Amino acid sequence: MDTAPPAPPVPTTALPKANRRRVATAAALASAVEWYDYFVFGIAAALVLGDLYFPAGSPTAGVLASFATFAVGFLARPLGGIVAGHLGDKRGRKPMLVLALTLMGVATTGIGLLPTYETIGVAAPVLLVVLRVVQGIAVGAQWGGAMLLATEYAPEGKRGVYGSVVQLGVPIGVVTANSVFLLAGAFTTDTAFAAWGWRVPFLIGLFVLVLAWYIHTRVEETPEFREAEKALTEKEKAEQSSPLRTILRGHLGTVLLAGGSFAVNTATFYILITGVLDYTTRELDMKRSAVLTVSLCVSLTQLVLIPAAAALSDRVGRIRIYAIGAAGIALWAVPLFLLIDTGSLLWLAVGTFVASCFLSIMYGPQAALFAELFTPEMRYTGASLGYQIAAVLGGGLAPFLMVLLLEATGTSMAVSGYIIGLAAIALLSIKVLAGRARSH
Repeated sequence: MDTAPPAPPVPTTALPKANRRRVATAAALASAVEWYDYFVFGIAAALVLGDLYFPAGSPTAGVLASFATFAVGFLARPLGGIVAGHLGDKRGRKPMLVLALTLMGVATTGIGLLPTYETIGVAAPVLLVVLRVVQGIAVGAQWGGAMLLATEYAPEGKRGVYGSVVQLGVPIGVVTANSVFLLAGAFTTDTAFAAWGWRVPFLIGLFVLVLAWYIHTRVEETPEFREAEKALTEKEKAEQSSPLRTILRGHLGTVLLAGGSFAVNTATFYILITGVLDYTTRELDMKRSAVLTVSLCVSLTQLVLIPAAAALSDRVGRIRIYAIGAAGIALWAVPLFLLIDTGSLLWLAVGTFVASCFLSIMYGPQAALFAELFTPEMRYTGASLGYQIAAVLGGGLAPFLMVLLLEATGTSMAVSGYIIGLAAIALLSIKVLAGRARSH
């Protein structure tokens, strides 16, 4: 068998509650600011980057080039997960999280300061791609560190809830990114927004460096990593196999199943926050500010739904809740776009809200589920790889494929079919994972 038996958390009842709360808060903030920096690129890609960095005769071509650059960040995420996973399993969770935050802060600020194609020519899109790759490496390294910082400090029976605080970083990042873009648009004219207003959200990302310093100086390494490290003698540490090699030799099937189970979630999420933003403003002539406001309000509901789903998973099991979310996404894929195609702001809100409910049901227990698939000495590597494979197969390509599907078929039902196909893969992967869990 290539599935590691679920590893129960090391008892942390002796840890002061204030210490656990500080760690959980730091992990949540790390996730939030990292995803904020990552999401501002997605919003900017849908709104302005195509015209500024990829000038072309067709607006569709510019958007495709912009979304292709967006996807490049996802292709880089497994590299961040592999490198940080290896070092995180060998040297500790905290150092890798600090490094990831630092890289993200530098890359995001760099994008905010980057001259356009009109100013420096072809160097502009090249540098934009390079900085996006650095963003991808950073977020690939970050998720595993923040997730393990939270779950490995969790008291017994609360791993799902503690893992969900890291998952909350996604809706917090979306809300914050949308809010900053709305404010930038409200206080500038369309011309000023295209000239400099869009840069403000990127420059705010510099504050991530402050959080990196705080975690470096105020947060301790996780109890489970310290216990695993103590269990190894110096000789065993020297001879210890690479976590990546261990994963590839004995647990690759688990990693691929984890990625297959989650790709539909990441694809649908990025379709909602970037693909739909482009589709509704460019094809349906809906107002940018109105669509951003809907996205913001829908993301706020996830702040309640994600921890609720995680808490329920602590009581009735991760797989069951996770599978309900995947099935819901499949069933809602067609009604979602039928509602969006009405061009009504109300039906857009209804469609995206229901979809986000199913996404939250999956996303809440996902951190704890992935952590429990692997033992502590290879957990950072295994969980990160599973997550980042899903990000590449799902999230990175989703907005790009959405534009291609719409152009090729002329109907949004093609996008619904894409989501349903990924949901079928997810449900099959979940079924196999559940069967392996029962066999242990």
